[in-house]
Amino acid sequence: GVFAHLEMLEARAHEAAVKQEETERQEEKLAGLKARVQELRRQRDELRAKVDLQQKGQLGQEGVVSDPAQPSARAVLERKIKSLKAMLQVFYLTGISGKLTKRGVCFCISTAYEGIYLDSYYLDLLTKSEVQIHRHSIPIFIPLEQIAKKYLQTDIRRFLSVLSDHLNAYVGRRYQADQLQERFSDQIEGILQRNSLCNLLVFNYDVSSKSKTFPFNARLLYGDLCCSLPTQATVSCAPDAPASLAEMAAAHSDLFRRVALHKAFGSFSSAEESVD
Repeated sequence: GVFAHLEMLEARAHEAAVKQEETERQEEKLAGLKARVQELRRQRDELRAKVDLQQKGQLGQEGVVSDPAQPSARAVLERKIKSLKAMLQVFYLTGISGKLTKRGVCFCISTAYEGIYLDSYYLDLLTKSEVQIHRHSIPIFIPLEQIAKKYLQTDIRRFLSVLSDHLNAYVGRRYQADQLQERFSDQIEGILQRNSLCNLLVFNYDVSSKSKTFPFNARLLYGDLCCSLPTQATVSCAPDAPASLAEMAAAHSDLFRRVALHKAFGSFSSAEESVD
């Protein structure tokens, strides 16, 4: 029994080392991607400024129109097409791509978490008289209508950016919940409860120590829909549990607010925790 226990601990230690190495590689990759995104944003801002200056210069070369307050429909359409082409180039390497259609433009918003590609969502816009959403594959629980009402007519770049933030945060929360169920099913008691938006997770889990099992209950609330970490994390144990378990519950609660859910579980489940 002692040798079997030592072999089990050695296997766990090896698995934890492999996971740590993979985590470090993912973090390095993520840091590189963040730096790339910052550089692309800087280039995007420069491109926006150049496009604006170019459009102003072209308008000045066209001469004085009869009513400058109301440019012709053709001029408006041409400006929209030029602006859309410039925007497609800007967003191409930032997770948002698109192509011009006969009636407007079709965007593809790609989502990822921790450098892992997850899903793509499509948005078909009409741009003739005013910008309108023609078709889309955005999940019904994403507040697309509210985002469109706020930004679509005035700042389409901001509209796509905010929508992308919502989608990436959603798939990030969903990914963490899926990873928890797949990798730590032996510690989860019953079913992990979550809503469609994955901004509320409730689950029970066990922590083993010295051949004993201690049950905990967790409730995670993601108040910021553009964030993949919870704004509130409440972990509780039995009312008559010793003080050491209450301290452990508080520590888990703090960890859930700072670290991805599956990584938090990995940090305190790879080895047995010491409880008085």
